[in-house]
Amino acid sequence: MTASSHTTREGDQRFEAEALPYMDDVYRFALSLTRDPSDADDVVQETFLRAYRSWHTFQPGSDARRWLFTITRNVFLRSREREKRLVDLEDGDLEALSSFAVHSQMVRDGSDQILSRIDLGPALRRALDELDEPFKSAVLLVDLEDQSYEAASQILGIPIGTVRSRLFRGRRMLQDKLITYARDAGFSTAQRGQRGPKE
Repeated sequence: MTASSHTTREGDQRFEAEALPYMDDVYRFALSLTRDPSDADDVVQETFLRAYRSWHTFQPGSDARRWLFTITRNVFLRSREREKRLVDLEDGDLEALSSFAVHSQMVRDGSDQILSRIDLGPALRRALDELDEPFKSAVLLVDLEDQSYEAASQILGIPIGTVRSRLFRGRRMLQDKLITYARDAGFSTAQRGQRGPKE
């Protein structure tokens, strides 16, 4: 056996041991992005094909799951290049302040309790489906995949400040959609909730 073939076999064994165990995680992330099982399968297949071809660039001891998520997102974005609508938002200070203000108002008037009493599962899934890039990726990575801001920054290839901006904006969009859902479900709005009980 030549040194080259030995190195290749060793690399294959490392890839099998360190990358393949995350296939389910990659599929879940791909499905969250595509919302279509067939498209998710395609993204996963392309992700692992690219990962295998680039395995020599992977740094041993680093986070393989994070590395695979980065490839997954890149594959997804390239597959949606013609149809995606990217919104640039670099300064999230005003958005963050606005988001906190809305939440504080909900706590004060009790409308946050309205949302806690209804099944938000279907509404949340629908709201996530409707969320535009680049906000959707930030919310999926941090809130659903439990990635840190730093990890999301590396996966998305953007500064941590931009991750925060997009995350705040994405959460605010979801918040607005869920408040609308609560209203449509027949619950009181914040102002109506301030009325006293009827005598």
